[in-house]
Amino acid sequence: MVQENQTQFTDFILLLFSEEPTQESILFGLFLSMYLVTVVGNLLIMFAVGSDSHLHTPMYFLLSNLSFVDTCVVTTTVPKMLASFRTLNKAIPYADCLTQMFFFVLFAGIDHFLLTSMAYDHFVAICHPLHYAVMMSSCFCGLLVILSWTIAFLNAFLLSIMVTRLSFCMNQQIHHFFCDLPEIMKLSCSDTFINYILLYFTSGLLGFIPVMAILYSYVQIASSIIKIPSTQGKYKAFSTCGSHLCVVSLFYGTILGVYMTSSFTNTSWKSTVVSAIYAVVTPMLNPFIYTLRNKDIKASLSRFMSKKTSSQ
Repeated sequence: MVQENQTQFTDFILLLFSEEPTQESILFGLFLSMYLVTVVGNLLIMFAVGSDSHLHTPMYFLLSNLSFVDTCVVTTTVPKMLASFRTLNKAIPYADCLTQMFFFVLFAGIDHFLLTSMAYDHFVAICHPLHYAVMMSSCFCGLLVILSWTIAFLNAFLLSIMVTRLSFCMNQQIHHFFCDLPEIMKLSCSDTFINYILLYFTSGLLGFIPVMAILYSYVQIASSIIKIPSTQGKYKAFSTCGSHLCVVSLFYGTILGVYMTSSFTNTSWKSTVVSAIYAVVTPMLNPFIYTLRNKDIKASLSRFMSKKTSSQ
């Protein structure tokens, strides 16, 4: 494609979910509610962990980081969608689209590594309890978070740089509610072979390793739980990782749903709906899973509410 056509290109068009104004009003209220619940729920977890010294442990340190990243994931996509619903302007500038794509890939990648780090934390707590303080020191936990951000950043930066090398035709319509990398690559007028090779390689590598690490951790955890003689001990050990197991199942289950939908159906709106479950609904449910199943978080929030009530 000639350079002048590339410079004339300015905007993508996000088709979102519906072209009916009445439906878009309903969707605006629905996604606004989910966004507010997600932000408030994750902020409560971060506040509880930060303000309660009883929760200054590796598990809750990683959980608070996960809550922060989940908040960033929905903030990357939902506000723009809400603005499009209200203004009926579905255009998004090329630079804004690439920025949104970069941050979504970044935060989704960090989610992978944080969930893997939390699985490792549970593995050490159950399988090597006597060495937990040494193996999960504060320095090591900080290193896990730094590595998660660094690897995810390098991956997002590399994929974004490769997209900037592509040329696009005019009037590009994205059948999605945000600038998803595969959807952008579909619209390119350039040869995207190298981009797809890089995307599949990094997705396979950075997806396969965390999944295998999580599976290995839970195989070892299950083996250790079976060896516990008492039923109460087995229940206590399982409850330690129950919330995380629910989040992992939801996270990777929806990712698999996105992949299966995009691979085996030609209906774009179905793929968009499944992507919304992965990108919006899952971060909203995570706080409920951790607060409803976690006595420490509920106790911390109860103590805070008691202090507020007594002070008034």
